[in-house]
Amino acid sequence: MPNSSKLTRSLVDVAMGRKPADLLIRKGKWVSVQSGEIIPDTDVAIVDGHIAFVGADAKHTIGPKTKVIEAAGRFLVPGLLDAHMHVESGMVTVTEFVRAVAPHGTTGMFVDPHEMANIFGLKGVRLMVDEAAKQPIHVWVQMPSCVPSAPGLETPGSSIGPNEVAEAMTWPGIIGLGEMMNFPGVFNSDEKMHAEMAATHASNKTVGGHYASPDLGLPFHGYVAGGAEDDHEGTRMEDAIARVRQGMKPMLRYGSAWLDVASQVGAITEKGIDPRRFILCTDDSHAQTLAEDGHMDRVLRHAISQGLSPITAIQMMTINAAEHFGLSREMGMIAPGRWGDVVLVKDLKNFKAEVVIAKGQVIAENGKWKMDLPQFKYPSWVINSVHLKKSLKAQDFVLNVQSKKSRVKANVIGVIENQAPTKHLTFHLEPINGEIRADIKNDIAKIAIVQRHKGMNGITLGLVSGFGFTERCAIASTVAHDSHHMVVVGTDDESMAVAANSLARSGGGQVVVKNGKVIGMVELQIAGLMSTERVDVVARKAETVLAGFKACGCKLNNPNMQLSLLALVVIPELRISDKGLVDVTKFSFIPVLEE
Repeated sequence: MPNSSKLTRSLVDVAMGRKPADLLIRKGKWVSVQSGEIIPDTDVAIVDGHIAFVGADAKHTIGPKTKVIEAAGRFLVPGLLDAHMHVESGMVTVTEFVRAVAPHGTTGMFVDPHEMANIFGLKGVRLMVDEAAKQPIHVWVQMPSCVPSAPGLETPGSSIGPNEVAEAMTWPGIIGLGEMMNFPGVFNSDEKMHAEMAATHASNKTVGGHYASPDLGLPFHGYVAGGAEDDHEGTRMEDAIARVRQGMKPMLRYGSAWLDVASQVGAITEKGIDPRRFILCTDDSHAQTLAEDGHMDRVLRHAISQGLSPITAIQMMTINAAEHFGLSREMGMIAPGRWGDVVLVKDLKNFKAEVVIAKGQVIAENGKWKMDLPQFKYPSWVINSVHLKKSLKAQDFVLNVQSKKSRVKANVIGVIENQAPTKHLTFHLEPINGEIRADIKNDIAKIAIVQRHKGMNGITLGLVSGFGFTERCAIASTVAHDSHHMVVVGTDDESMAVAANSLARSGGGQVVVKNGKVIGMVELQIAGLMSTERVDVVARKAETVLAGFKACGCKLNNPNMQLSLLALVVIPELRISDKGLVDVTKFSFIPVLEE
């Protein structure tokens, strides 16, 4: 609730008719998520950015300067909240992400900038917090917890520990601790991980979870006992049920590539589990998804299509999220004392925001902005982040074989479409002139991690299957969770070198090379993760990358998102880092070629 007597007196005076409202919405269908009702012929009066009165008749709040919006029977929905997401996945800045999503009805976001943290550490997080504070909607920041995500298995550009977490907890705008990805560290009682969670709990803030394992035995119970309060890594109905029974909040995600609502929503629709502990989120949304399909409105439409009632789905992205982060006194419902965050729509099932009100201001109508967004200048150090020691050549991507045998056993990363986990595949391959080459016929491509942070110089090579490449091609990206070195996949060593060198010249991004020539590219100069351009421009450029994947023969739904996670050494089964090939089920290195 408002924390100043001046504001509460103002709200009371409007409610009592002693003072006029700044804004009045008349005759709408009130979606009361707090009571589970839809109440017709409701007025909402707003003053000083906050709701003062909700009721059948608010004529007494009208003054000569009151702006009146006729809802004309449209639904009045609380502003939609994305409870877990990474701005960097949209390839745009915080400001441009807000520009893209707020007209769709998103009025609050809980962002975890651990991509930026892996490159620039605490100062990178502070940059994101400062930009978030300028936005016309609510942007809360979760302090990244695992930088690096798996100590000893990768090398980030910077690092974060308990001291940095404790400092960040004192900053305005920090809502809690970002996803605790080092789940083995938690259930093995790692001192650093537990110290970060303790610093968060000491500040009475929320610890985000990330248990990316199908094992619901003792490791899961140990992880829950450690203090993580939510989890978005479930992919099965039993995952959602286990989490909610153990007191966690299952976050069912529907992003650009991680489509985990349908496989878990049966916990509610079939098993009858109470939905008030469930939350909907996106986790990772690509620029093209934002530009073409929307944001939380897209999630809402999908969740309803999977059998949830509209009001239940809306609760899961409004009041449930607000309560989880301790913010239900401020947002998450249309009720007195809360921020004036209201979305007007004609149809809840086919949710299309017509009017979006945030912090008591009309910010968008019919998809168009009605106000200017803030300017935010990025310093030069954040734009200069790709540091290769030399220009790369085809020879740098040769995977040599020491054995004289005619066939060698290879451990290969297997991509799973629309899911974050990978498979640990094995193939018996024939060396050619002392090297293992990509094999288009058997869908085996090379993968390389090229170190790109300051003071580093090295390349790690491996093999990957599942992209379905049919041409001589390569794709490179400086978006490579979580350490964000440069990841390159390809069937042709020369094209891999061209792709890597192209990104070094552009300052980062994603590029597709076919037969030695660039055919698709999006430049991401801010930390090698985000563009300085608007989301529609970024989406068009990103589309050239997706088209490039297709031109190379790839038929995956969202292959660049799949590519970006191949170095994420905290999600099973097999990943590659700058230090080598990692078996995530054992958290240990294994050889690419068993000779």
